[in-house]
Amino acid sequence: MRKTGDLTQGSVFKCLIYFALPLLVGNVFQQLYNVADTAIIGNLLGDNALASVGASAPVYNLVIGFAGGLTNGFAVIIARYFGAKDEKNMKKSVALTYFLSAVTAVIITAVGLIGLDPLLRALRTPDDIIGGTQEYLRIILTFSSLSIIYNMFAALLRAVGNSKAPLYFLVISAVMNVGLDIIFVKYLGMGIPGAAYATVISQAISIVLCMIYVLKKCDIVKFRKSYFSMDKKMLGDLVSTGLSMALMFAIVSVGSVILQRAVNRFGATTITAHSAARKIDEMFMMPISITAMSVSTFTSQNYGAGRIDRVKAGIRCGFIITSAWSIISILVCIFFRTSIIQLITGTSDTEVLSISSRYLIWNFPFFVILGVLIVLRSSLQGLGKKIVPIMGSVVEFMLKILAVIYIAPKLGYFGICILEPVIWIICAAIVFADYRVFMHKSGQKQCTRKYAAAT
Repeated sequence: MRKTGDLTQGSVFKCLIYFALPLLVGNVFQQLYNVADTAIIGNLLGDNALASVGASAPVYNLVIGFAGGLTNGFAVIIARYFGAKDEKNMKKSVALTYFLSAVTAVIITAVGLIGLDPLLRALRTPDDIIGGTQEYLRIILTFSSLSIIYNMFAALLRAVGNSKAPLYFLVISAVMNVGLDIIFVKYLGMGIPGAAYATVISQAISIVLCMIYVLKKCDIVKFRKSYFSMDKKMLGDLVSTGLSMALMFAIVSVGSVILQRAVNRFGATTITAHSAARKIDEMFMMPISITAMSVSTFTSQNYGAGRIDRVKAGIRCGFIITSAWSIISILVCIFFRTSIIQLITGTSDTEVLSISSRYLIWNFPFFVILGVLIVLRSSLQGLGKKIVPIMGSVVEFMLKILAVIYIAPKLGYFGICILEPVIWIICAAIVFADYRVFMHKSGQKQCTRKYAAAT
């Protein structure tokens, strides 16, 4: 069991930090895929091309979010077996994960390409940018299996406590992505499609590196035909957990796609400003998401090992880490937001800068609440609680629909700015209540087991 990490032993805080740091650095480089596209297109091709790529983000995030949620769900089951030291069932679940990921790749690619044009029309993507958006997304969706395969390998390695290997591969592929962006867009004049091809090629390289690493260094997550069987119970656990996490991500992403329709009503300038603000928002949300992902793996392993005390401690540490990052984010927003917006967009348009700033000012102060929401939602999934996290996502989805129908027409872009903070507060209250109920029941079960053992 080389190149793995047991999170059921040692300091809780150190376990989380050592596990999360490679994930954080890796996701910084993963974000460079989209940020490099945005910055290079904005600086070399102008605001209209930037708006085209920006309008593609909700659709792209929907597809990749669903796939990433699915593979993370599979990893929850694998991590639980790993924590319980049940190697046989762990390897069986790994083999089924390969199979289910392959099926997912075929389905998502087909559905994405068939539904692309109708979806962009339904979103009322402006006529002056829809062509570029279609070009970009058609290439990305054609090769969407690459993202699914990479997410699968990364999830498998995280499940067994290895968060470092995916980092190394992403660093290499992200650097290549930036270089290919410049070559394809600036020197070969390939425009928006060039940025898409740069992303696709870079993702392919990261997959090749993952495959070589798994074959040579991490035997425990290697596919073996001898472990492949259609175990109905295990298949059911993998599919139900995977789908619950995928639906959680997908519902949130569908809500963002719907919200994009409201943004599209305000024209290309607002789309450009909103796209830039969302990119910055996502970059600063990333450490919060990474912490939540780390806590999810931590709780899965420790729940499998029966260590409820470490589960609670891990969640508390997650709150501390996300709160500290939220304070840093607020300070950066106050003092440096204009410079960051200009760096991302390459624009000096005062209207774009003003709209982007407004969005950031309303979002960043509520990152503390967002941290509570995401850590608890991911932890509950790691503990096998599937319904309430999905309910929270459904609430978020419904509120975004209300925003499109009622809030945006009445409050304008200000309604878009305040929507997510309101959603975070409501959803955090829902998942926190479920977490308290779960921990109370777990405490009662532990007391019962201790009493039975004593008598």
